[in-house]
Amino acid sequence: MFAVIKTGGKQYRVAANDTIKIERIAGEVGEIVRIGQVLAHGEGDDVTIGVPFVDGASVAAEVVEQGRADTVIAFKKRRRQNSRRKRGHRQLLTTVRISEILTGGAEPSKKAAEKPAAKKKAAAEEAKPQASAAPLFSAPEGEGDDLTTIKGIGPVAAGQLKDQGITTFAQIAALSDEDVARIDENMPFSADQISDWREQAKELAK
Repeated sequence: MFAVIKTGGKQYRVAANDTIKIERIAGEVGEIVRIGQVLAHGEGDDVTIGVPFVDGASVAAEVVEQGRADTVIAFKKRRRQNSRRKRGHRQLLTTVRISEILTGGAEPSKKAAEKPAAKKKAAAEEAKPQASAAPLFSAPEGEGDDLTTIKGIGPVAAGQLKDQGITTFAQIAALSDEDVARIDENMPFSADQISDWREQAKELAK
């Protein structure tokens, strides 16, 4: 099947898998765009002509490249007027590959290719270590202490400590160096921070 499309003030006869250069259209490389101005489409002698466009017909195309055409020089000179003007122009072009010709209001079957940045982000998310389901420590029974009393522990940090089972001054005061290293490895706190909290907690736990 072929189609005659209009874009950028020009007409093109296209078929599936054709690669053409047209005047710049919005779209990133790998994105599927739709060209809705279809003047005619058909196969063999069976051709549908639009008035001026065919209702419900469109062409899906994949953006291959965004670039520019070669420079065109426009030079103008007026005799005996000492007037000369030279201008250059590079037309913005988009290279597209025709994916399919759609009729009857159909939607494109091919989706846009995943962007490299999105692929990297997904790979980074997969590479991140998954948080352990079990807390690092066992929380004691009863109501915990107000950990924000310790200088350097705000409401957010207190909530994070609570999620890991640390709810009292006595727990922080009793942390061993191995416990400090575990917290440093699994939580967004440094060993120096935790050691400072431990010293403050020893005074508060008395």
